[in-house]
Amino acid sequence: MKVTLWGTRGSVATPGPETMRYGGNTSCVEVRGQDGTLLVLDAGTGIRRLGDSVGPEITRIDLLLTHLHMDHILGLGFFDPLFRDDLDIHIWGPSTITLDLRDHLNRYLSPPLFPVRLRDLPCDMHLHDVVAMGPFQVGGFQISSSLVCHPGPTVGYRIEGDGASLAYIPDHEPALGRSVLPEDSNWVSGMELARGVDLLIHDAQYTLEEYPKHVGWGHSALPHVLDFARRAGVAALVPFHHDPSHSDDSLDAIYADLRRREHLAFDVVPAVEGDCFKLGRSADR
Repeated sequence: MKVTLWGTRGSVATPGPETMRYGGNTSCVEVRGQDGTLLVLDAGTGIRRLGDSVGPEITRIDLLLTHLHMDHILGLGFFDPLFRDDLDIHIWGPSTITLDLRDHLNRYLSPPLFPVRLRDLPCDMHLHDVVAMGPFQVGGFQISSSLVCHPGPTVGYRIEGDGASLAYIPDHEPALGRSVLPEDSNWVSGMELARGVDLLIHDAQYTLEEYPKHVGWGHSALPHVLDFARRAGVAALVPFHHDPSHSDDSLDAIYADLRRREHLAFDVVPAVEGDCFKLGRSADR
């Protein structure tokens, strides 16, 4: 399993050298299996560059959306594979009580927000509502999803295959106003998705000092994420969904302070656009 980060921000960061080492694009992660299976996690602005890397040997892409906030679908209309008539594109994501996934995506991929309608895309498109279904198989990957604590229907994903496991929970507020997570981990949102995974990619938008002003916004403070990862027993954590106001220098300072203060049983590698992780059989990073 090869995991590549194409977008790491919670909102598009202000362009400039002070924000470019960690990256300025919104959420998008690529997962490739040893059998060639290609998964794309979320369609933030980072998906445009990912699309440029998809070669003619790829015949199917599965796009797993966690939710339909704009920063997670903003790049969808600029994803070049959607305009290839030789590709099967499967989009998985949550619906709401009143609208299914197709209706939601139609609201974005249509005028006045976008000039090309969803129905006019030349790819062979298939849409799937993940909330109503159990685990499903895509190529060599077993995928499960679960609703997590974030405004609007939002899911996280657990992906297993190639002798490895990954949890992707980019927008998540398991503490929801608490200074610590609930004592009983069985009541902690998203815990079963993350339990024992080799790599957890998880929302870490705020410092603990910033968090009280953003309670209920659906995002985590870094200490909450560390507690979550510790309880889940993960092997490695990638803090993700960086706040757009955090410059590279401020992120460097946050994680340098973390390394000085915390003695953790798992690796912590803050998300950097372009980073690649190889998990499972013959893994290296």
